[in-house]
Amino acid sequence: MIARLLTVCMLLGALLFCVPTDLAAADWQAGIAKANITPADSVWMSGYAGRNHGADGKVTDLWAKGIVIADPSGHKIAAVTLDLVGLDRPTALAIRQGIEKESGIPLSNIALFCSHTHTGPVVGNNLRSMWELEEAEGRKIDDYTAKLVTDAVKVIGDANADLEPVRLSWACGTATYAVNRRTNREPDVPMLREKGLLNGPVDHDVPVLAVRAGDKLKAVLFGYACHATVLDIYQWTGDHPGFAMLAVEEQHPGTQAMFWAGCGADQNPLPRRTVELAQKYGKMLGDAVHEVLDGAMQPITGDLKTAYAEIDLGFAAVPTREQLQETLKSDNRFERVRAGLLLKDFDANGSLAPAYPYPIQTWKLGNGPLWVTLGGEVVVDYSVRLKTELGADSTWVAGYSNDVMAYVPSLRVLKEGGYEGGGAMLYYGLPSPWAENVEDLIVAEVHRQAQQVGVE
Repeated sequence: MIARLLTVCMLLGALLFCVPTDLAAADWQAGIAKANITPADSVWMSGYAGRNHGADGKVTDLWAKGIVIADPSGHKIAAVTLDLVGLDRPTALAIRQGIEKESGIPLSNIALFCSHTHTGPVVGNNLRSMWELEEAEGRKIDDYTAKLVTDAVKVIGDANADLEPVRLSWACGTATYAVNRRTNREPDVPMLREKGLLNGPVDHDVPVLAVRAGDKLKAVLFGYACHATVLDIYQWTGDHPGFAMLAVEEQHPGTQAMFWAGCGADQNPLPRRTVELAQKYGKMLGDAVHEVLDGAMQPITGDLKTAYAEIDLGFAAVPTREQLQETLKSDNRFERVRAGLLLKDFDANGSLAPAYPYPIQTWKLGNGPLWVTLGGEVVVDYSVRLKTELGADSTWVAGYSNDVMAYVPSLRVLKEGGYEGGGAMLYYGLPSPWAENVEDLIVAEVHRQAQQVGVE
């Protein structure tokens, strides 16, 4: 009898030991919510300077999706993913401050992730210097922006009210359609891909965070470093990230799929320009996520640790008021618009700021990944370097976060020049390229925050 009881106990012990690692105790909590942010009116579309009228339809809806995650001690973070090209600083702050006020989550623990779809609306002053818009068009953008702020704040309020016990797990997959656009001519990409001759640094990782409540996959957060520029049409779409989220939600009914963009400022989905290709890439990314979810994932235990700072990134040069007034006479409309915007800043503040307050945010998810979020359109060199220095298998690096104020080149790209190196500052309305210490400043702050959350 005793021997039989011992045998039963040993079998039970073995069964408990063999429980899959992603079925660890539900010591965390999470809540989700979403809001449809597709413009009701024909608002001007963002992303391409050649736009000459507002949207005239939609292929897919645009969404703001929110999640609140609380560790076992009640320490919370909140994330909102947005099917938008980007947010300017005032709009992003209005959303984050509103969330802090309504939900009590510290501003430093709130992240806004834009997919950077080029078939979304203009928001606030983001990329506003691309166009000389009539007053009526500007009012529609301002009205849309005000509603977006309200909707995004409510999304996190609703997510915070939806908190329930969950299990978190993570792993990383691969998708290979992103191509370095600085080192591969677009017409040559099919041939180069076929011959295995594509050049330049890339980041093909697909980081995945799974949120499970009981036997239900409640939410999936995933990233990829690639521009959302398959489409240049005049219909609203989430581009390939939007189709990827749809693919994940179709494969896993009832889940909320949330995309965040990696350091893809110099990465393009190639070839492109058709809805079918956007759907194809979305399916490729969705399949990569599904493969991760279907495989072994690492459970997350422990506590959240967070860090946040805004550092001063200096400009290479700042024009005088006289230089700006002279530029107003330029034949280049982009230079005229930028000069006009900078003159407004000059007159309001008495001078132009020599630097920009650049946001850097770091979350350590218990024993899971270190998640770094960087503002602006960040080139792939940053993710490659930070993963090498902080842990290639456990470091996630997001761009397009909180404030998309400009392209953020590495020193290499800055010195090489071109659109990502400095030319795009014209369209973002900033006075000049960044100073040459841009990469050193950003990387040093990321390392400081990594130490703060216990990684180094």
